[in-house]
Amino acid sequence: MAAIRLGDIAPNFTAQSSEGEIDFHKWLGNSWGILFSHPADYTPVCTTELGTVAKYTEEFNKRNVKVVALSVDGLESHLGWIKDINETQNTTVNFPIIADEDRKVSELYDMIHPNADSKLTVRSVFIIGDDKKVKLTITYPASTGRNFDELLRVIDSLQLTAYHKVATPANWNPGEDVVVSPAIPTDKAKEIFTKGVKEVKPYLRMTPQPNL
Repeated sequence: MAAIRLGDIAPNFTAQSSEGEIDFHKWLGNSWGILFSHPADYTPVCTTELGTVAKYTEEFNKRNVKVVALSVDGLESHLGWIKDINETQNTTVNFPIIADEDRKVSELYDMIHPNADSKLTVRSVFIIGDDKKVKLTITYPASTGRNFDELLRVIDSLQLTAYHKVATPANWNPGEDVVVSPAIPTDKAKEIFTKGVKEVKPYLRMTPQPNL
């Protein structure tokens, strides 16, 4: 299976989930999406992760992002585990968890890394744009829980730079200055970015975030 690269169309699939059958592309519709795998149900780190995602529902909704999780455990296991997540994390899981018992989706998205574990998925993250293209991939080992504040920050950057001719610098957070695209000459940049352009170097120009 070839690796999924940035800019590729996210492979479509049909799978059973805790919220019924999902045709991935139809389910996404015109939304952005996050597909993330977890190694196994009834495990401690995964329980905290899925609880955190449920608590961030409003933040994902603001950004027009749908979230779907996956593991190689079965549907009955997912439904029982969701009760534990809701109880221990003081939340309500309100997104689907794919039951990938046949590993069809895991293999399609290269989520099983044999040198880490031959059966369970690693902690893969795929952020998919409203054009169905893969915008970002991150892979964490089973022992490291994901930082969902960072995923929100990345989504803010991806959506900003998709619709404006800017890039975001190191450690950028929403509301901070951004980098003008190197493809735009400075005189043209000053016409486009009416809040002002600061030229640090000819190749490094900063401007206030344009969509605020």
